[in-house]
Amino acid sequence: MSQSRSQIHATAIALDGRAALLIGPPGSGKSDLALRCILQGAWIDGRHCLATLLADDQVIVDRSGGGLVARAPDTIAGRIEVRGLGIIDMPSVPAAEIGLAVELVAPVAVDRFPEAGSTWPLLGAAVPLLRVSAFEASAHLKVLLALARGLPSA
Repeated sequence: MSQSRSQIHATAIALDGRAALLIGPPGSGKSDLALRCILQGAWIDGRHCLATLLADDQVIVDRSGGGLVARAPDTIAGRIEVRGLGIIDMPSVPAAEIGLAVELVAPVAVDRFPEAGSTWPLLGAAVPLLRVSAFEASAHLKVLLALARGLPSA
């Protein structure tokens, strides 16, 4: 793919028109974390925030103006793998601007007080980066809070 487009191994969810890319190796919990963001959501600032599926397992990223836009490949749009159930249909959005990258790491790799301004490089852009342990009970709350409010600055 060209410099203005890439297909990456990730899962993407959207909230209020902004996408979060969940990145990590196979089996790290990307789909599971996305499912919790979609079905459980989080109460943030007095409203119940539920994410919507954008893409599971593969995400196409396009450079658009000054930002990056994520979308699902046509063959998997509106589908998510739910371990133990298989591939299921799920309401989804066709595309959203990427506002956050969420790297799934071991619990010991999550900084208690992360350095402000951490980013993940993608197609020449610097995407704000959050590191979480996918299987912590609060992981989906952290992702939705960061997606709704943005990451803290210095």
